[in-house]
Amino acid sequence: MANKTRSKLLSLPAQAVILFVVLIVVTAASIGIPAIWLIRGQLDRQARELVSQGSQMINVLLEARLNELSNLAILTAQRPTLSELLARDDPQSLSAYLETLRVGADLDLVLVCDRQGEPVAWVGVTPPAQVCQNAASPQIYPSPAGGEPAGWLLASQLVPGDTDHTVFVGQALDRNFSQQLSAQIGMQHLLLANGKVLGGSFPDNNQAWETIASQTSPPAALADNPISASFTLDGIQYYAVRARYAETGLETMALLPGTAITETQQRLTRTAALGILMITVFCSALAILMTRWVSRPLERLRDSAIALRKGDLDSPVQTSSKVREIAEVTYALEDARIALRYSLDEVRREKAWGDYLLESVVEGIVTIDRQGRITFFSQGAERITGWRQEQVLGKAIDDVFHLADREVRFSQRLPLPGSKPEIVSILVNDRPLTLAVHGARLAPPDAGKSDLAISIRDISTEEAMRGLLGDFLANITHEFRTPLTALAVSIELLLEQLPELSLDEIHELLVSNHLGILSLQNLIDNLLEGASIEAGRFQVSPHPTDLAEVIREVVNVMSPLLEKNQQQLHTDLPADLPLVQADPRRTSQVLVNLLSNAIKWGPQGSEILLSAAATAEEVKVSLADRGPGIVPEHEQQLFARFGHTQEGNGRAEYGAGLGLSVVKAIVESQKGQVGVENRPGGGAVFWFTIPTVAVYSIEEEDL
Repeated sequence: MANKTRSKLLSLPAQAVILFVVLIVVTAASIGIPAIWLIRGQLDRQARELVSQGSQMINVLLEARLNELSNLAILTAQRPTLSELLARDDPQSLSAYLETLRVGADLDLVLVCDRQGEPVAWVGVTPPAQVCQNAASPQIYPSPAGGEPAGWLLASQLVPGDTDHTVFVGQALDRNFSQQLSAQIGMQHLLLANGKVLGGSFPDNNQAWETIASQTSPPAALADNPISASFTLDGIQYYAVRARYAETGLETMALLPGTAITETQQRLTRTAALGILMITVFCSALAILMTRWVSRPLERLRDSAIALRKGDLDSPVQTSSKVREIAEVTYALEDARIALRYSLDEVRREKAWGDYLLESVVEGIVTIDRQGRITFFSQGAERITGWRQEQVLGKAIDDVFHLADREVRFSQRLPLPGSKPEIVSILVNDRPLTLAVHGARLAPPDAGKSDLAISIRDISTEEAMRGLLGDFLANITHEFRTPLTALAVSIELLLEQLPELSLDEIHELLVSNHLGILSLQNLIDNLLEGASIEAGRFQVSPHPTDLAEVIREVVNVMSPLLEKNQQQLHTDLPADLPLVQADPRRTSQVLVNLLSNAIKWGPQGSEILLSAAATAEEVKVSLADRGPGIVPEHEQQLFARFGHTQEGNGRAEYGAGLGLSVVKAIVESQKGQVGVENRPGGGAVFWFTIPTVAVYSIEEEDL
């Protein structure tokens, strides 16, 4: 209750600062917010005024263009050459002359129509068929549905002295015209006729108009009163004014994107907010400085009391106050600090000794109260189970430890005090463990029901090693028995039927015996190397070595085994393979082990590829087979001792699990690396690296 009351109290500096901050914020907000509101309104009015001016400018520009077209129509119709060409009835010359006039006047269309409303000749963009039947000048002509362009600005004039022909000149309301018009007014625009888009400055004018029409209501009376509106198009807010052009059916719409206005409004808002914040911070700093000298002695005394409560007994309690009451409290706290420090040092020494004893115990120590809840969880128990002490304290023992048999609770299998250790298989965090458990009571036997202390020891590795050793002995027995049996049968056959055997049969038996001896020799070498690695006596003697020569010797040795399995070995070695710093005998052993595995796991009749690639620093040797490949989750344990990760292929299902561990030890002792990856198309690629003589010498000089 006292803690809650203290948490609700504010210090003197804090109260003063809060008061100042509130006053400053209220004052700044009362001035800044109305100012921002007024500026935002002014910007909005200016935007609408700009759009209105843009709408008026569109009308002025259209009027100017139509007048210009009228003048061009008059000039074109009054040319004597035109009358002569019409009188001669020469369409080809007439078209060429009209094209010259069109290009010179920068027109999109020059058209000559007869009295019946049929076109005589035209140049430029193809005109709609009904143009000749609309002789009003000037005019804005919407093309029929689907026509391109969607509309025209047209002007016409009768040819003087020839009442049978009328000259039309036109400006297409195409994208080029829209871009020029948009550049002149400085904003976007649309030209409409009876709800149809004639032109505009948007990439897709029809889609833009559909979006605008869906957000605005159709005007009731547009003849005399332009209509202002605002809407959102492609995520951008627009201000728009829609007006009718003169007495025609053409409607113009000027559109101003409000992005700049919105950004200006946001900048104003941010500037005002930043100003309020800076004023608040500055005035708050002044308030803090003003109240600091008042509360400084009390703050020091408070800090000292908080430090004592948190356990800081090394810092002395000191104040510079001249007030007698504060000085007396200071002296009392200092005396209490010294006494507590002495008592706490004694307790710490006792606790450190107890912690040292508990940490010295390899086993985990767990204590359980009478309700079966965990009251202590040692660091050894944390290491074994993976649980943290703070995660399990206060929890029931059955909620933390679970037996493999979920039907039985862990507390039911706890051993009685003084009984022999009981092996219990449990799952902790979905991780199987096998524990040896001892139990002891924490009170005399006559005290009735009391707390229980148990020690736990992880013997999962021991159990796994027993099983692994059994598998290893079974595999090694099989590895020895198979070649020995073959040797015995071959020798017995030679002894009994030697005179009757042909030379080919004798050669086949001798080859079989030779392969059996090679297999035994390789197995014994791996056993000896594994023992020397385990005993820490494993050594290599690297010196400059011709790797190509080592590979050739290994290929010759392994040729009989390849022939027996009907497999082909292809070598791919560069001609300029550099000298490597390696132990030739050990490197041969690496190649023999890898090649033996490739032969063992590859199917009969398959190909094995032995290749090498050299750089300035190292040579990488790769051996690729067509075996069953490597399961990805087994790659990490593939080079471990006694590791078995591959499925049998029908010919080889056993192995001592030593060959690849010996390979790894030899390669790494020669400052190389070893690895494996699956081969595209099936199989595995085992590779290892050997440093070149040059890089090896540089490393020795650096050492």
